[in-house]
Amino acid sequence: MSPQALVMENLFTGSRRISFASMRNSLGLRLSLFSQWLTRWTRPKADGKDARRSAEGSSDGAACIFCQVHRPEVNQVMEENKTCYVRYDNFPAAAGHVEVVPKRHVESFFGLTPRELKDAYALILTAQQRLTEKHGPDGYTIGINEGRAAGRTVDHLHIHLIPRHFGDVPDPRGGIRRAVPNCDPDAWAEEPDDPEAAFKALTEAQAGRR
Repeated sequence: MSPQALVMENLFTGSRRISFASMRNSLGLRLSLFSQWLTRWTRPKADGKDARRSAEGSSDGAACIFCQVHRPEVNQVMEENKTCYVRYDNFPAAAGHVEVVPKRHVESFFGLTPRELKDAYALILTAQQRLTEKHGPDGYTIGINEGRAAGRTVDHLHIHLIPRHFGDVPDPRGGIRRAVPNCDPDAWAEEPDDPEAAFKALTEAQAGRR
């Protein structure tokens, strides 16, 4: 007879021969079962929704809007696949400005896995096709601010895809080169009289900015 059955039998038959050992064994078994139940329902699972919720609430992604993929108040998603998604920029530089973002919290483009690279490129192509159909741009600017020194403000990789139109800026020549010194497009077409001196002057100018 089990300890629980023995205790219940003695209680209902009015017997006074309830041993301390029987009560202790019964109580111990009950506590063990309760502990197993509590652990089962409170322990984070290795996969599924609990794991995703845990990852999104981790120290890396807790305050990162790009980790909160399916919150429509911060992310308007155009398309997604297994590892990445496309979102509309919250402060677009042009109509249709989107960003391709890995779902995993990763800061650097150089930290992407081969699968993430493949998925990101697939979404760039998908987004480009949709934006071409909707906005009919004359070109695109594709860029990544890799690191704080390059202007990154959100430490979660995002690849900008910006539709461009003739006349959207007075002089589009140079594109992303305008982010650094030597950004005069007219100067690039000129052959310097002394290439070595020109290179030295440019190097010194860049060093003076550090």
